[in-house]
Amino acid sequence: MNDMLSIVTIMFWALVPLFWIPVHGLPIFFRKLGIFTYITPAITWVPIAWLVYANRDLLLKHAFDLPQMVRVMGWVLLILGIVLQLWTLRLLGGWGIMGLPEVTKIVESRIVTSGPFSVIRHPTYLSHTIMYAGVFLITGVMVNGLIALLDIVVINALVIPLEDRELLERFGDEYKTYRERVPAYFPGRIRK
Repeated sequence: MNDMLSIVTIMFWALVPLFWIPVHGLPIFFRKLGIFTYITPAITWVPIAWLVYANRDLLLKHAFDLPQMVRVMGWVLLILGIVLQLWTLRLLGGWGIMGLPEVTKIVESRIVTSGPFSVIRHPTYLSHTIMYAGVFLITGVMVNGLIALLDIVVINALVIPLEDRELLERFGDEYKTYRERVPAYFPGRIRK
């Protein structure tokens, strides 16, 4: 079970940068592509997922034997991350969490500022990191720990700045005010 959890986590993490960096980095191009945008991560992700699976023995080889209490904490983090993800899914809706408003006009987009969005602007990304950290503590697999750290770096250095820029273009002053008031990823003091 732990091996499968590790491999699935490693395989699916790549979807975050493969989809969100291009979509937020080149919004005009992907709006022109529209619904066909979803073909691009599939084309790039399938070979990566296959490589991960084909090399699973190597990826799972290096693991720490963590104490049972640490593993329990991992399950708590994984569950908390899932709950936060489901909460953001409920607020954004299925199409919103999949990024449909970013690439088409099929779904009307709006700024969500309630629930976890009242504390941080990007709770979906934080939920991923919490889940990745939980998987690392459950499995002890070093690659999962590296993914949790890499996720923090990639999300904060690339994805959030690109998404903030794209949201600012889409929503203007409304998003600017929200961005000035609410921190991006790490909960902190909310400015009134």
